[in-house]
Amino acid sequence: MKTICLYFEIHQIIHLKRYRFFDIGTDHYYYDDYENERSISDIAERSYMPALNTLQQMIAENGKYFKVAFSLSGVGIEQLEMHAPQVLEKLQELNETGCVEFLAEPYSHGLSALVNEECFAADVKKQCQKMKEYFGQEPKVLRNSSLIYSDDIGLQAQQMGFKGMLTEGAKHVLGWKSPHYVYNCALAPNLKLLLRDVNLSDDISLRFNNADWEGYPLFADTYVNEIASLPDDEQIINIFMELSALGIAQPLSSNILDFLHAIPACAKAKGITFSTPTEICMKVKSVGNLDVPDTLSWVDEERDVSCWLGNSMQHEAFNKLYSIADRVRIANDPRINQDWDYLQASNNFRFMTTKPSNVGLDRGIYSSPFDAFTNYMNILGDFMSRVNSLYPEEIDNEELNALLTTIKNQGDEITMKEKEIIRLQTKIEKIEAESDKLRAKLDKSADKKPAAKKAAKASKE
Repeated sequence: MKTICLYFEIHQIIHLKRYRFFDIGTDHYYYDDYENERSISDIAERSYMPALNTLQQMIAENGKYFKVAFSLSGVGIEQLEMHAPQVLEKLQELNETGCVEFLAEPYSHGLSALVNEECFAADVKKQCQKMKEYFGQEPKVLRNSSLIYSDDIGLQAQQMGFKGMLTEGAKHVLGWKSPHYVYNCALAPNLKLLLRDVNLSDDISLRFNNADWEGYPLFADTYVNEIASLPDDEQIINIFMELSALGIAQPLSSNILDFLHAIPACAKAKGITFSTPTEICMKVKSVGNLDVPDTLSWVDEERDVSCWLGNSMQHEAFNKLYSIADRVRIANDPRINQDWDYLQASNNFRFMTTKPSNVGLDRGIYSSPFDAFTNYMNILGDFMSRVNSLYPEEIDNEELNALLTTIKNQGDEITMKEKEIIRLQTKIEKIEAESDKLRAKLDKSADKKPAAKKAAKASKE
């Protein structure tokens, strides 16, 4: 029986402000608060809330039959907390239906999986804690930033305890194979891989409102009929996209939500079900290894990482940023950590791309890739000087780690002794209270004896 795995990702770009070379060392705040508030509020109003309301209605009408999965970047959650908390509240309502799964992804929506395993693991763990906090779910399936994946990343995902991972059903990886099966990581056989159906996903997220597209206009029954017509043994249909595709990439005026709303009824008529990623990973066996020695993603025609690391500017910014990754992780300073999350976000490197793209790229305040590179490097220069001022460059990572470990151990020892002091003080107070009670009892008993003697003497007389 065919099943549809429908997944949406929620991430919000953190817009950096115009930062000059002369600001280095004097201004440690890097963000355009006005643009961040404006953009997330706009997306929430035009996309997230209408789309989530439609999905909620679909669940209400179809019960446990309809299921959907989401993942949220940590930096996206922070923007929603500040400027659009109603989106998080709606997601919590959806979570209460029992028809929604939340997946893991890097908190920063960064590229650490390409360069630093410890940084990547910490990034994912931080986001998982956020999912637990908001939705009470402990993610079992990982979705890396922009579906970035390779055999090595898959191996690390299994070592981190995940049962499955989402990635792109790219032609250069699949060859003659179909994305409509479950595969497993070549280096980690227990990690299941769910591959995005590129055509079916992009029909909705990229082409739906394109009047020049040969499939325009696309109706729900036509879409589901295409799924139903697939060979009988091709049973897993993975439709992955950003939630902003519903309302931003494809405007609400295109009737995209009416199309989405009609899909469950059409699917049910064809005997097609809906499943979450974890359900598929737990129930469906892998048909074999998928060899991905080179990194792939869901971006651009090449489906690789060249949109972030395709030119010398991007490489210089990337290498400089991650040169201090271990120091930031070891130091674990709250204010530094927040800036670190925001500066890791993949869009910072995307703005520097010189590649042509079939998807329009809005560079925001930047007039060119070089402009984006210059602004980012100015900010990064200030950030690195702050890290080094806290923890001087002369101290290497190993020495810093040992020093901070010693400080932490001493802090833990002080905390333990403080707890022991409190315990002993409580015990002393209890002993003193019992002693006071006993003393009062003895005094009372002593007062009674003379009175009893007087009474006995009076009765004899």
